[in-house]
Amino acid sequence: MITLTPRAARQVRGMQAELAAPQKRLRVLVESGGCSGFQYGMSFDEPKTDDAQFECEGVPVIVDPTSLAYLQGSVIDFDDGLHGKGFEIRNPNAQSTCGCGKSFS
Repeated sequence: MITLTPRAARQVRGMQAELAAPQKRLRVLVESGGCSGFQYGMSFDEPKTDDAQFECEGVPVIVDPTSLAYLQGSVIDFDDGLHGKGFEIRNPNAQSTCGCGKSFS
C-alpha cells in the first residue's frame, strides 16, 4: 500500500479539480531513468485491468503491479514551503536516492 499525507491528498484533490477530471485517479508509477536508475512519476489516469486500486485520504490511487513492487510502503507528501520540493516520495525500498529526490535505486 502507498500512503498519502493529508497535505499531499489536499494538493492532489486541488489539481484534479483544476483538470475537471473527476473520473480519473492518481496513478503513481516507477519508470527507468533519472540519475539513480529509476524515477517516480504521477499522473491522472483511468485504471487498467491489472492495476492495484485503493483509496488514501479520500484520493483514489492506482498503481501497476511492477511499480507497486518498488513502491510498497511508500509515503507521498507535499511540501509547498519556502524551500518546498513539491511532491516527495519516501520509499523504504530505495537503497539510495539522488539529491533531487525524484530518482532512486
